[in-house]
Amino acid sequence: MNFLFPTFLFGLFAISIPIIIHLFNFRKYKKIYFTNVHLLKELKQESDSKSKLKELLILAMRVLAITALVFAFAQPFIPGSTKTEVGVRSVSIYVDNSYSMESTNRKGSLLENAKEYAAQIAGSLDAEDKIQLITNDFEGKHQRFLSRDEFLEQLNEIKISSASRMLNDILKRQQDFLQNSYRGNKRIYLLSDFQKNAGFMKKSDCDTTIAVNLVPVEASESNNVFIDSVWFESPVQQFGTHQILHASIVNKSEKAIVNGTLKLFLNGSQVSLSSYDISEGGKKDVSLSFTIKTNGINKGVLRIEDDPITYDDDFYFSFDAHTTIKSLVINGKDTRTSGNFRSLMQGDSLFEYGESNETAIDYRLFPESHIIVLNELTNLTSGLASELQKFVSNGGSLVVFPSKNADISSYNNAFKLLQLPQVLRLDSSDTRTQEINFEQGLYEGVFERVDQRMDLPKVFEHFEFVKATRNSSESLVRLQNGDFLISLNRFGNGKIYLFSTPSDETATNLLRHALFVPTLIKMSILSLRPTRIYYNTGVNEPIVLNNITNETDKPLHIIKDENETTDNKPKLDIIPESRVIENATTLFTQSQITQAGHYKILNDTLVLKMLSFNFDRRESDLTFHTIGEIQQQLDETGLNNIRILSPSGDSLEQVLKEVDGNKKLWKLFLILALLFLLSEILIIRLFRN
Repeated sequence: MNFLFPTFLFGLFAISIPIIIHLFNFRKYKKIYFTNVHLLKELKQESDSKSKLKELLILAMRVLAITALVFAFAQPFIPGSTKTEVGVRSVSIYVDNSYSMESTNRKGSLLENAKEYAAQIAGSLDAEDKIQLITNDFEGKHQRFLSRDEFLEQLNEIKISSASRMLNDILKRQQDFLQNSYRGNKRIYLLSDFQKNAGFMKKSDCDTTIAVNLVPVEASESNNVFIDSVWFESPVQQFGTHQILHASIVNKSEKAIVNGTLKLFLNGSQVSLSSYDISEGGKKDVSLSFTIKTNGINKGVLRIEDDPITYDDDFYFSFDAHTTIKSLVINGKDTRTSGNFRSLMQGDSLFEYGESNETAIDYRLFPESHIIVLNELTNLTSGLASELQKFVSNGGSLVVFPSKNADISSYNNAFKLLQLPQVLRLDSSDTRTQEINFEQGLYEGVFERVDQRMDLPKVFEHFEFVKATRNSSESLVRLQNGDFLISLNRFGNGKIYLFSTPSDETATNLLRHALFVPTLIKMSILSLRPTRIYYNTGVNEPIVLNNITNETDKPLHIIKDENETTDNKPKLDIIPESRVIENATTLFTQSQITQAGHYKILNDTLVLKMLSFNFDRRESDLTFHTIGEIQQQLDETGLNNIRILSPSGDSLEQVLKEVDGNKKLWKLFLILALLFLLSEILIIRLFRN
C-alpha cells in the first residue's frame, strides 16, 4: 500500500494522546474504613477486571480511529500492475464535436454522451489537478489549464462544429501542450466516435511517456444519406440557356433508398425536381435540367431529406450567368479572312470581341483575353512571341493560322519559344481530311452521331512540320497523308491550337465548312478558366478571381449573404488575404469561414463575385472503428501507452477507478474511522461499572 500524501502520516503521533490518558489516570480516590472487608475484596477484584477491559477497548477504538483518520488524509492506494507517477496531474481531455457526433444512441446525441463522460473524468480527478479542454475548433481559449469548475463551465458551452480534424493532429496538439507543463504526471483522454475518415494514431507521432486513454462513444445507428458533390454538364452557364446539373448522392446506410427526392432551388425558388433510388452503401449520379432565367449571379441550393443527420442535406453552389468569352483576333496585313472571324464572334452574346492588325498590336489586351487568334501573320516578332508565351503560360488559349507568305525563320523562332514543332516548307499538293479525333475533348458533344461518310474539309496547301515525339502534342484532325490539320499543344497552364493550313480560301475550304464554327466556338469555350461553383468550410483554399482586380485601396470583404443570416448567428464579415498570382487576384480565407451558405465578395459596396461554401463531406461517412478494430490497431502498432476505456453501462466511474491501475482506499479508511468512533460510544454506554 502506498500513500498519495505521506506527510500526513506524521499525524500518527496523535495516537500518544489517548495512550497517555490511559496510563495516567488522574482520578482522586477517597479512603473509607470498613469493619469486615472479606466480601468486599472479591467484589473489588471482579469490578477492577471489567473496568480494565473496558478501558483497553476504548483505548483501542480511539487509537484505531485516529490511525484510520490519518490514513484517510494521506490517501492510501494499492498499486496495480501499471506503474504510474503520483502527485498533481496535468490532464488533456479532447471532446470530439464534429458533425458525425450528431449521431444518436439510446442516451441522446453522441456529443452529449461525450460531454457527460468528460464531466465524469473531471470528477474523478483531485482538486489540485489541472485540466485542458480541447475540441476540433482549436480555439485559443483551449491552450491553457483549467480548474475543475472552469472545465465544467467550458464543457457545457461545447456545440457541434463544422471543423474536422485528423486524430493524429489532435493527439499531437495535446502532447505539445502537455510537454510545456511543469507537472510530471501527464495524461490524455480522447472522447470520440473514432470515425474511420479521421485516421488513426501512428507510433512515430506518439509520445510514449504520456498515458493516453481512448473513450469510444458509439452510435446505435450509423445511417446517413448525403449530397457529395455537384457539377454542371456544360462549362458555360449563360442567361436563357438550358442547363443540366449533376449531383452525386451517397447512401451510407444498410437499407436502400427508394423514391428519394432531390430538389433544386435557384435564387430562393424551386426550379427542378428529381427522384432517385440508391442501394444500401451505394452511390448515384442524379441529374436535373433547368433554364437559367436570371442574368448575372445565381445562388443555388440542392436539397434532400434525411434524418437524423441533417447538416449535409443542403448543398450550396453559385455561378455567374453573365459569362462572356473575351476574344482577340490579330489579323495579318494581307489576310482576306478577317470578316469570317468577325461575323462569327462579333454578333454572338457569348463573345466580347476584339480585333487588331499585326502592324498595331495592343499588348495590354492580352491579360484580359481568354483566347487569341493569330490569323495569317506574316512575321512573328520576338516581342510578340514573348507576350504570347506569358499569355499561354497563365492559362490563355492561342489559335495559330500561318500565312502563305510567312517568314518561316521568325515563325520557327517563335515556335521554339512556345515549344511548337518547327516549320519545314509549304506543301501545295491537294489532300483531304481523313479523320477526326473524337476521344479528345474538343469535339465531345459536337455531333449527335458520327457518320463515316461525312463530308470533311479539303486542303489545297498546308505546311509540313518536323515530326517529333512530344507528349504534350495531340493531333485533333488528321490529313490523308498523315500530317495534322489541327494539333493541340499544351504549354504552361494554357493551350495552343496550331493549324497547318492558312485560313485563305485558296489553301482550304475550312472557313466555309460546317466544321469551322463548332471548332472555333469549342476552342473558345474551353479557353475559359474553370470557375469553382463551391468551396469547403474550414479550409484555407485559394479563391481565384479570374479577370477581377481590386482597383481601389480598400480591402476586399467576404460577407455572408444577408438572406441567410439568422438571429442567433452573427453576420460573418472577414477580410481575406489577397495576392496576385499569375495575373489573377487570389484570396485566402485562412479557414475563417465555418458556416455553410452563400457569401459575397465586396469591393466597397460593389459585389464582385458570389461564393458558396459547404461543410466537409468527410464527416458524412458514418463509418466508425469498433473497439475490437481499435485494439487490433494498437496491438499492430505496438502503442503500449494507449488503452481503451469502455464505459460500464452508462458510466465511466468504475472504469476510472482503475484508470491508473491503482485502487484508492481513502474512503474506506474514513468509514473505518467513523465505525471506530461509533464503537467507542457503544462500549461506553453498554459496559457500565
